[in-house]
Amino acid sequence: MKHLLLIGIGPGDPRQVTFEAVDALRRATVFFVLDKGQAKDELLRLRKVILERYLPEGGYRVVQVQDPSRDGQAEDYVGAVQDWHQQRAVLYARLLQDELGAGEVGAFLLWGEPGLYDSTLRILDLVRERGVAVQLEVIPGISSVQALAARHQVPLNRIGEPLTILPGRRLAEQGRVDNVVVMLDGQCAFAGLEDDGLWIYWGAYLGTADEILVAGPLQDVKAQILQIREAARQRIGWIMDTYLLRRQA
Repeated sequence: MKHLLLIGIGPGDPRQVTFEAVDALRRATVFFVLDKGQAKDELLRLRKVILERYLPEGGYRVVQVQDPSRDGQAEDYVGAVQDWHQQRAVLYARLLQDELGAGEVGAFLLWGEPGLYDSTLRILDLVRERGVAVQLEVIPGISSVQALAARHQVPLNRIGEPLTILPGRRLAEQGRVDNVVVMLDGQCAFAGLEDDGLWIYWGAYLGTADEILVAGPLQDVKAQILQIREAARQRIGWIMDTYLLRRQA
């Protein structure tokens, strides 16, 4: 039986790592880190900063491997993601079998919250299907959604209203937008909305030194967001952003 921790480490600020997560870090002996390529070296560096901050005495191993690539241009989005998950499952099964010995505790450091827009739990189900027995613990973290609301000083929910969280590719299907958080919007779906009643609360690189915030009536600020977003992506090499769209009363 392999003992594995999934530790939510927040959206980027080491100070947002919870006490429970720090306790889990101190129990782990092997940390599995996925290398996503040169463009996302900062994500790798921030993980190492967290380890050095909370485990200054060392006593652990870091196993760094190349993350399988996903076909971002595939017409069948769901199929492409499922194929990618299968590739990751093969990799994770090998890591657990070859790199995690008897008495050791493995860990993945996961951005934000392991239960919100993270694939690791689903992938570990596939690992179990491959015959690898895993004793799993999940340590919750602060999500970019929570960080976004805190930075803009707005509550996510309004009295008597639901809150919808969806990926950018599903925004166009939403119809009337009242209170929607959008994640993973690489195509900037908000730019296609012509609704004068909406405000946007947008944030990129939340919890990092590169954090950017913009808020205002959507029609007034969406061009500004597009310009800022592209400039940041060109400068840093990647972008992670989240936003809240809210109809004004």
